[in-house]
Amino acid sequence: MKQLLLVCAGGALGSGARYLAALALTSRAGGIPWATWAVNAAGSFLIAFVMQLHGAKITIGDDARVFLVIGVLGGFTTYSSFNQEMISLYRSGSGATAAVYGAATLASCIIAGMLGIVASRFLID
Repeated sequence: MKQLLLVCAGGALGSGARYLAALALTSRAGGIPWATWAVNAAGSFLIAFVMQLHGAKITIGDDARVFLVIGVLGGFTTYSSFNQEMISLYRSGSGATAAVYGAATLASCIIAGMLGIVASRFLID
């Protein structure tokens, strides 16, 4: 029950942060929904960073990991918004933009996750 409450509290914070990011990054230059891209890339970095630290020399307890990764960062990142924006781009006749956005999001999130692992190693070593 304790971890469920941690996930719920973290999810509320993460969702609020995502909303604020959407307000701050309202530009859709080139038709790309930059706010969703930014939160997914940042979330990929941070999740990888925290998970790499978890169980390493710098110990992050299970409660903190559940709160941060599943709660805050799970609420912050947004696959469902990404999916809906891809469908909307495609339906509006912007299939090429949808494909570029999808490929760029996938590539940048993988790279951000790898960078999160590398960055955490500076704290571990």
